[in-house]
Amino acid sequence: LFKIRMNISAVILTKNEEKNIGECIHGLTFCEEIVVIDDYSSDKTVEIARGLRAKVFQRSLDGNFAAQRNFGLEKAANKWVLFIDADERVSKGLKDEIEKEVSVLNNPYLGYFVKRDDYIFGKKLNYGETASVRLLRLARKSAGKWARDVHEVWDVRGKTKILKNSLWHYPHQTLREFIKDINFQSDLHAEANYKEGKSSNLAKIVIWPKGKFFYNYLFKLGFLDGTEGFVLALIMSFHSFLSWSKLWIIQRKR
Repeated sequence: LFKIRMNISAVILTKNEEKNIGECIHGLTFCEEIVVIDDYSSDKTVEIARGLRAKVFQRSLDGNFAAQRNFGLEKAANKWVLFIDADERVSKGLKDEIEKEVSVLNNPYLGYFVKRDDYIFGKKLNYGETASVRLLRLARKSAGKWARDVHEVWDVRGKTKILKNSLWHYPHQTLREFIKDINFQSDLHAEANYKEGKSSNLAKIVIWPKGKFFYNYLFKLGFLDGTEGFVLALIMSFHSFLSWSKLWIIQRKR
C-alpha cells in the first residue's frame, strides 16, 4: 500500500486554560501546525501557547462556539484539521492511528469520528451518556463548516469513519469548576434553544431533569461508576433544569 504524508493543523479553543494548554500542546507534536483561538484570556494561556510555538489568534467567543471553530478552520493552513479542547489529550494510540489514516494515498474519507474517554475527579467513566460519545474532530479543511452556537457539530457531508483509539478528556477536576461550567453552558444552551424556536414550560422544567438523571444513572448504567457516576448524573440533571428554566425566563422577557 503506497502512502503519502498529508499535513495536519491542530486547532484549540481557549479561555483561561493556563493549567491545561501546555500539556495539550505537548501531545500534538505530530501536527505540523498548532493554532490557538483564544477568547481574551486573563491568565497566562496566550504566553504559554506562544512559548510553545503555537500560532495564537484572539477573538471573542460571544456565546458562539461554531463561529469560533469556523474562525479556527479559516486560520488553519493544512489539508487536515484536528480540533481539540485544552482539557483533552491525544493518546499515543490515537496519534498513531491519525497519522496512518491521513497518509493513505487516495484516502476516501472526508472526516473521522473520535471516541472520547472522560475522567472525572481522577476516575475514568465507563458508563453514563459520556461513555458513548463519538465526536467528529478530524476532517479535511474543505469538508464542511461548524454549526450551532453550543453543543456544536462539524457538518461534514461525505464519507466518514470512526477511529478505534480514544481522545482522553479531563474536564471539571473540581466540583466548583464543574458547577461553574454547567452554569455557563446552560446560558448558551438556553439562548441556542430560543434561536431554534424551542419553548419551555413547567413540565419541561420539572420532568425533563428527572428523566435526564434516570437516563444517565439507570438506563446508561451510571451507577456502575460509583459515586462519580452519581455526581455526573446529578449535575447533568441540574444542567437540564438550568437550561429549561433559563429558556422560560428568556421567553418571559422577550
